[in-house]
Amino acid sequence: MYGLVNKALEEMVVSERGAQTWERIKSEAGVDVEMFLTNEAYPDDVTYALAGAASRVLDVPVPELLERFGVHWVTKTAPQGYGQLMDSGGRTLAEFLKNLPAFHTRVGLIFPHLQPPVFSVSDVTERSLRLHYRSHRPGLAPFVVGLLQGLGRRFGTAVRVTHAVGRESGADHDEFLVQWEAPAAT
Repeated sequence: MYGLVNKALEEMVVSERGAQTWERIKSEAGVDVEMFLTNEAYPDDVTYALAGAASRVLDVPVPELLERFGVHWVTKTAPQGYGQLMDSGGRTLAEFLKNLPAFHTRVGLIFPHLQPPVFSVSDVTERSLRLHYRSHRPGLAPFVVGLLQGLGRRFGTAVRVTHAVGRESGADHDEFLVQWEAPAAT
């Protein structure tokens, strides 16, 4: 994963618990990197180790940590890292989710070695849709839940996310039912 991901996790931890806590997490994870470079690719194992250590140090289950990180990613990291791309993704939650494939294509221009997940939508109604998430990286469904909650905040839309189908149950991808209270343009 790109350093941007690890830097974002660092920013979340430091903002909530301070720099000393982040140093403890890096130490427990066995990560000896002074500063993550945003545009440099790091092995996925580094990010997984940091998330595992953060879970232990913060005494927060990994799924909850990843969900909080997803919210942080959308509300803090993405606007700083590629805000104009976020702005061009759509005017509503539904529009943004339907445009995710094009969004990741544009992000790939900034990060040429990006291996993004693949998103698609189905069963679109006035107040819901199903989001399909395919990734070669296991265990990140809670992060997607957080991303969706963060997007709800971004668009001022109360959102309910249900992890309807999971890879852990043998499916080939994760599927989320995303529902919102106010009608969204489709």
